[in-house]
Amino acid sequence: QVQLVESGGGLVQAGESLRLSCAASERTFRNYFVGWFRQAPGEDRAFVAGINSNSGSTHYADSVNGRFTISRDNTKNTVYLQMNSLKPEDTAVYYCAIKTGYLVRSTSSYEFWGQGTQVTVSS
Repeated sequence: QVQLVESGGGLVQAGESLRLSCAASERTFRNYFVGWFRQAPGEDRAFVAGINSNSGSTHYADSVNGRFTISRDNTKNTVYLQMNSLKPEDTAVYYCAIKTGYLVRSTSSYEFWGQGTQVTVSS
């Protein structure tokens, strides 16, 4: 059982930046694909970004491509999501999740989830 803990959320104004962190409890974290998802009130949880186990491949939703950057430090069992030029529509609870293998954008494929961190962007 891998435990994931997200942090770094908060309230910012449009145009500002935040960096989210996802810290894992196990070193086996380094073998997993990691995805960031978000869920706004009344909406389904949606894929935001993903990174494979060796950081060789990253993936982004069209809505955040060019503004968000996902990275990982396997020595710290941590994945980051740098969010720049934030918009009010980025407001959501952000979750990290892990799975074996490669990119899948569907939430049902992910094995372990964090508890989420709230990001609120004011206009």
